Amino acid sequence: MSKKENLADDLAISLEYEGSGAPKVTAKGRGYIAQEIIEAAKANNIPIQQNEELVELLSQVELDQEIPEALYEAVAQVLIFAYQLSGKEPLKK
Repeated sequence: MSKKENLADDLAISLEYEGSGAPKVTAKGRGYIAQEIIEAAKANNIPIQQNEELVELLSQVELDQEIPEALYEAVAQVLIFAYQLSGKEPLKK
């Protein structure tokens, strides 16, 4: 999520990773929709990380599409952050 001075400028992206393939963009939006995404994440104890540059790049990915390979490393760092906050271990093969 990116925090701007004006609500209309807020941008939020939701990712889902099921353990195989690449993470998918499951929700994205600006302004009011961004706030709804953030509130839904908070209500469900889903970790939120602010990274303005990554959010801008992910906003270019279509809904329900896997992230591009160029973003794997950055998104992997977000997933590690989320696992650490939730107390879970990443899936091991």
